[in-house]
Amino acid sequence: MFRKTTPLLIALMLLAGISFSSQAQQKKRIAILDFDYATVYSDVGYIFGSNVDVGKGIADLLVTKLVQGGQYSIIERKQLDKIIAEQNLGASGRVDEATAARIGKILGVDALILGSIHTFGRDDKSRGTGGGVSVPVPVFGGVKIGSKKAKAIVGINFRLVATDTAEIFSAGDARGESKREGASIQATGGVKGVYTDGAVGMNSTNFAETIIGEAVYDCVNKLAAQLEEKAGNLPARTSAAVKSEGVIADVSGSTVIINIGRNAGLKTGDRLEVKRVSREVKDPDTGKVIRVVAEKVGEVVLTDVDDSSAEGRFSGSGAAKVKDKVVPIQ
Repeated sequence: MFRKTTPLLIALMLLAGISFSSQAQQKKRIAILDFDYATVYSDVGYIFGSNVDVGKGIADLLVTKLVQGGQYSIIERKQLDKIIAEQNLGASGRVDEATAARIGKILGVDALILGSIHTFGRDDKSRGTGGGVSVPVPVFGGVKIGSKKAKAIVGINFRLVATDTAEIFSAGDARGESKREGASIQATGGVKGVYTDGAVGMNSTNFAETIIGEAVYDCVNKLAAQLEEKAGNLPARTSAAVKSEGVIADVSGSTVIINIGRNAGLKTGDRLEVKRVSREVKDPDTGKVIRVVAEKVGEVVLTDVDDSSAEGRFSGSGAAKVKDKVVPIQ
């Protein structure tokens, strides 16, 4: 009996492996922009004692959560920061859908997640204890304690923007709250153990154990759950057609620079075939070249791309040469 069923079991396992492989290949590639927190700017200052970038902190938490979920492939933070710097968006404030789509096309992602934090502290904006925020947190410096207790609340609205069309594929709102309640505390210093190099370290245990930390984590978990539900329906980005083949302009060891880039539809991670012309066939009557015979000499994987050029790592049986042709592998 065992010998008869073994081939069937093997076949089922192979089919399952193919299915898992197919799902992995269909994983959508996204980038997450820092959440805007202008609406809660004063509440943030009240809680932490100074202005801190909670939009970046929450975006980083969401990246970690989605990576753990495995539904998306997420662009590295340093690549996103580089593009934002190149596009002079660092101090521009809010990013609209068109700008997000442009960033997404440069990065070669299917979609971008952007949004804003509309609640950070508590809902009732009672000013009796100052700042309108009622959360017990460990602090440096003095505190002002009120008699009223409340839970911490964090609310975020989000938009999932398709890079091909700049259309909002999906939008929603996530709201998290702390499990505990506490008396109002006004922090005149920072949340203890939360600052890292001047930024808020929301991944720290110290922050997670505060009441506002509980609300942040609850909100991020709910936001990630919504996004993971939509992963399968997100349309894949249409690959931009390359306008023309390029040539290698510079060679340094295995590193090559080619003369086409983003304007030709290329992006980081693309693979290109490297060809070397062996001969040209001419029409005997007109002398016009009617066919170019080229042989493959290797491949290049792009590691850095700008508008008009790209750098990559060459691999092949020989060495790459200046004027070798490059053609994207479809």
